[in-house]
Amino acid sequence: MSTLPHLTLLTTGGTIAGQAASSADTTGYTAGALDPSALIAAVPGLGELAQLQCDSLLSIDSKDMCPAHWLTLLARVQHHLARPDCDGVVITHGTDTLEETAWFLHLCLPPGKPVVLTAAMRPASALSADGPMNLYQAVAVAAHAASANQGVLVVVNGHIFAGADIVKTDTQALDAIDAPARGPLGAAQPVQFYHPAALTQAGCVPADALAGQTELPRVDILYVAAGSDPDLLAAAIERGAKGIVLALPGNGSLPANWQCAADAARARAIAVIRSTRVAHGRVAHATDTMLPAASGALNPAKARIALMLALAAGTPELSARLFA
Repeated sequence: MSTLPHLTLLTTGGTIAGQAASSADTTGYTAGALDPSALIAAVPGLGELAQLQCDSLLSIDSKDMCPAHWLTLLARVQHHLARPDCDGVVITHGTDTLEETAWFLHLCLPPGKPVVLTAAMRPASALSADGPMNLYQAVAVAAHAASANQGVLVVVNGHIFAGADIVKTDTQALDAIDAPARGPLGAAQPVQFYHPAALTQAGCVPADALAGQTELPRVDILYVAAGSDPDLLAAAIERGAKGIVLALPGNGSLPANWQCAADAARARAIAVIRSTRVAHGRVAHATDTMLPAASGALNPAKARIALMLALAAGTPELSARLFA
């Protein structure tokens, strides 16, 4: 009997499974074109790391990922983690929305068996494709004992990141996935952790809060540039938004002409969160109760997901924890 760990490879499409007509083409390709067996065939040595069971869930470009997909993915991951013969899950994903899916899973999955996402910046058909090595290293990390109880992880370009920490920082570079605030947790070859993940919010969304749901409450992000008209906020609410995240200048600075619109939204029980357009730094929580709540360390995309989940759960305590 093999003593290798039993892992589930759950595929969702993305560039890592992309195919182009030319091996020199790294932009004009079809994402999610390859099935799991083709991905595995391109990575010799996987069988020496773990016994893999494949589960093809989606075959999409991650730019088309939506909350309904997240809920489906979450349910499938929970199903596999609950199996006694599954020691961990590896998920292939596109880079465009990798940070959003990883953050969603981080909030919904308590630490336990390893859950590792990986991706690629070059399609599988490209010269020097990065997908095969990323997949190999992701399986190696998921198979490693030290990866248990680390929360959701992301393995790309030789690094191990906390899923809660990552952002995409470049449109084409191989090192496009980074964790600017905290840096990598460790290295993927050989597997070693430099420091543990921050797990204060890991799995904080109660499982029963999402039970049976196929959608999440609509939350829109409004990018507030110099002179942006506040009627955008009312328009989003009229279209069905239950919450609004404002990507504001500086330290979540609300322009004076947006105050009335924000007040009107909150008077209608619409949640409004102040986030920032700035790449790094927290939005400070204000003592002025006239201002909408701050996103803390969350960028607009992550604040949107946190607000969706807070609205779905319907508990003020969760909101306070998510936006601490």
